[in-house]
Amino acid sequence: MTDIKQPSLFDDSEDAPRPPKGAKPSAPEAPPLHLDGNDLGDGPLHQLMDGNFLQYASYVIRDRAIPEIEDGLKPVQRRILYSLNRNDDGRFIKVANIVGYTMQFHPHGDASIGDALVTLVNRGYLIEGQGNFGNIHTGDPAAAPRYIECRLTDLAATQLFNDDLTEFIPTYDGRNKEPVVLPAKLPLLLMLGAEGIAVGLSTRVLPHNFGELLQAQIAILQKKPFKLVPDFPQGALLDAREYDEGRGKVRLRAVIDQKDEATLVIRELPYGVNTELLTASIEDAVKKGKVKAKAIRDYTAGKVEIEIALAADADIQQTIQALYVFTDCEVSLSLRPIVIKDQRPVELSVHDILRHNTKRLVELLRKELQIERKKIDEALQTASLVRLFIVHRIYKRIEECKTAAEVKQAILDGLAPFRDQLRRDIVNDDLDMLLAIPIKRISLYDINKSRKEEDDLLADFDAVEKNLTDVVAYTVKYLKNLYRDYADLFPRRTREAKFDAIEIRELTAREFALVHDKDKGYFGYDVGPGEPLFHCSSYDKIILVWNDCRYRVIPPPEKLFVDKNLAYVAIYDRDRVMTLVYESDQITHLKRFTFGGVIQNKDYFCIPEGETGKVLFFADNQPATLYVKYAPRKGQQIHQQEFDPKKIAIRTPKTRGNQITTKRVTDVATQKPRNWDDKAGPKGAFLD
Repeated sequence: MTDIKQPSLFDDSEDAPRPPKGAKPSAPEAPPLHLDGNDLGDGPLHQLMDGNFLQYASYVIRDRAIPEIEDGLKPVQRRILYSLNRNDDGRFIKVANIVGYTMQFHPHGDASIGDALVTLVNRGYLIEGQGNFGNIHTGDPAAAPRYIECRLTDLAATQLFNDDLTEFIPTYDGRNKEPVVLPAKLPLLLMLGAEGIAVGLSTRVLPHNFGELLQAQIAILQKKPFKLVPDFPQGALLDAREYDEGRGKVRLRAVIDQKDEATLVIRELPYGVNTELLTASIEDAVKKGKVKAKAIRDYTAGKVEIEIALAADADIQQTIQALYVFTDCEVSLSLRPIVIKDQRPVELSVHDILRHNTKRLVELLRKELQIERKKIDEALQTASLVRLFIVHRIYKRIEECKTAAEVKQAILDGLAPFRDQLRRDIVNDDLDMLLAIPIKRISLYDINKSRKEEDDLLADFDAVEKNLTDVVAYTVKYLKNLYRDYADLFPRRTREAKFDAIEIRELTAREFALVHDKDKGYFGYDVGPGEPLFHCSSYDKIILVWNDCRYRVIPPPEKLFVDKNLAYVAIYDRDRVMTLVYESDQITHLKRFTFGGVIQNKDYFCIPEGETGKVLFFADNQPATLYVKYAPRKGQQIHQQEFDPKKIAIRTPKTRGNQITTKRVTDVATQKPRNWDDKAGPKGAFLD
């Protein structure tokens, strides 16, 4: 890299001009200031950063985080499997050794290799482990690589490798060669699943059931419809109604059984959740009062078993619902299947990925058949040459030849009359093969055995030719054989279900008991002893109305000073019709309104802006009649009146109410007071 020297405003180099001794240094001339945010320049440093960043982003996307659609593997996974295959002798190999082998191809250290290998072992399809490879249920890590061993499974050994179909490139240091992709005949990406975070994008593909993938591939080849939903090694329950072929989301729930009237047992966990995380989430929910439990016991070993002892007043079904809502017993996974295709990232559906894998399988099998046909053809050529060479004693012709050229010409002349029995013309390699036949083989040659071997080879050749005429049918047969041999080893563990909606507000309707201490002016669920005004949920909002017509909407408070002038408090309902009688400027008004939308923790007034008022009556119901009594005054003839609030239109909080009187009101009630005189006073009338 070329060093770029930047000019300095304070250059102390010998070549820099210096001011005269004693003179005040003049201020350096400042470069012009560009305030245009779009003018970032195009200098060498800018170009360097742009180029390096793009290279880094491309490298992370293609060579680390995002799987390749062709074989479904990330580079580290491919290198691990290739290293295992190179060193496979049927016996278990120390993981530390495999990590070392893989580091010849993978330039990112042993930690990433070891973690990826453990993950592949725990998936169960491709690598068989021996020793402690951790626990997917508890989250316990694997033992050190020097203590554990692994080897390829039979499925991986037979379905992932074929050097004749593999393109190799030099490794990062040029000392070895590694495969660009493996010629995998399995839909590995959908079998294993994948998650990765790259520069500017991420991918998440969920694992699927092996047997169901094979059946779906058969359906694709037979042009039939198919359906795929994920399957996880942890089991659990799956709601895949929003799966959208792997581009939507899924919901997963733990399997919860009832042991007895006071105990629940969790037996299967959602994907990505372990017992430690789940237990911590349950403990947190218990502390917050969302789940009523008195003890949590984790007995997980080979299988998940978490017991929850319920509180005495707990309801079994409500507790199960609370566990799904407030703990990791239910999780939701959003999906985005991004893969590398043709050297660039693309987003595809699960069905698109499987169709691509199936098409590739057909092409791989076609190439394998073509290679097999060529090998059989060569074997037939060799068998025919050997038979003719020995049976017709052509080897006798070379006894008197003095040069290599004469020897080869003698063999060619001897075989010339039998050209029609050969598969092709004779080449130098054929002659070298004939000359390398030992005398012992010639003397023990069995013509009948030779002809039988040729007949068997011809039968094999015809079978390969037949398969090549209809490779799709051959692929279907191939998949059916795979299903027969391996599907029972990988049964479905996750059960599909449709989850019922859980009303969180109903579930937590009595979560908080709100108390108003009128003596001290505090309100909340941690105020102290006292008769609760009402119970509410943490998902509710509370509305407070003061005597000065001010109101505010807040979350349920722990302890809030509201003073002693609180006129109304309740769970906020924006559409509930309120009835208000208030006095403003010595005039009493009556109005009906709804609060509508509000901003939390902001003060509003339920009277016109700029006015002051005093609440005389406030209710959230719709009384049929309001009984209003007036203060006695000299010469006053009307001391009481009845009003019908339903005659007033429902408006907004800031509208002025209908005027009902200018007299001083002493009491407003919805029930007829004791000293009410039914014969005194006219019915109340409203003034606009």
